[in-house]
Amino acid sequence: MKEETLDLQHYRDFENLEFFARQVVEGFITGLHKSPFHGFSVEFSEHRIYNAGESTKNIDWKLYGRTDRLYTKRYEEETNLRCRIIIDGSASMFYPEGGMSDVEKPNKFLFASIASLALINLLKRQRDAVGLSMFGDVEVHTEARSTYQHHKMITTEMYKALAGYKRGEHEKQSMAKTLHQVAQKVHKRSLIILFSDLFEMMEDEDSIFDALQHLKYNKHELVLFWTTDKRTEVDFDFGEKPYRFVDMESGDTLKLNPSEVKQKYLEEMDAFKERLQLKCMQYQIDMVEVDVAKGYHAVLQAYLLKRKRMR
Repeated sequence: MKEETLDLQHYRDFENLEFFARQVVEGFITGLHKSPFHGFSVEFSEHRIYNAGESTKNIDWKLYGRTDRLYTKRYEEETNLRCRIIIDGSASMFYPEGGMSDVEKPNKFLFASIASLALINLLKRQRDAVGLSMFGDVEVHTEARSTYQHHKMITTEMYKALAGYKRGEHEKQSMAKTLHQVAQKVHKRSLIILFSDLFEMMEDEDSIFDALQHLKYNKHELVLFWTTDKRTEVDFDFGEKPYRFVDMESGDTLKLNPSEVKQKYLEEMDAFKERLQLKCMQYQIDMVEVDVAKGYHAVLQAYLLKRKRMR
């Protein structure tokens, strides 16, 4: 199986990914201003509606040009939210093959990285503290801080993970172990955001939910983004022709016609999904299904709603 690395020249040392993430956020905020949920976007972009008679010195004229509405910038209100973003760096997250260098058709790891950059952009606007952890074939753990230098360090760590990934190069750290470590290290109540395809949970469900329960015991709020390429991984839509399937974790191969096993696969996937939803409801964990082919707004919307409930 061909290993992929990030095209460094194409992304110009990761700056294009940051720019793309900012575009995602700006498009999301503009869309919310035009929707019934515009009050949420006002809060998160640190703006409020301009009232006639107020000073015009804080009007955001760029936002006026995009929305045709007058908003003033808010500077006084700060929040003390602490957020920990955890990204599954297991080999299966680097599927689909070819998705490491295309932001329009990303693999799961690139999708999670860009979604995380977009979330960091929102957190940065509110001067909230954010930390990053990765596990699997990629390992990262930073403290949670809100400074500009810290945000740059986090994006650099993401860049290194994207550019330097090679399957099986390091000893793989499990999801359960990582979650327990986060629970032990993060002492202040935080919002924990986890991006994972959860395939590891199919083999070690009890241990991983024990670790998630450890986080809940420490009073953290959890949002679990079940990150998949839905067409192939959930719906198993490969058509009628035979394929050679390659295990992203082990490299083992299997030749078969997908239509011959599709019904059994869908039954197993539905059963897993049902167990997952029931467990998340039991532990009061917000689970959100995200499809790498459908864009990033579902992630930002879920984060926004979760934060609104936490206030």
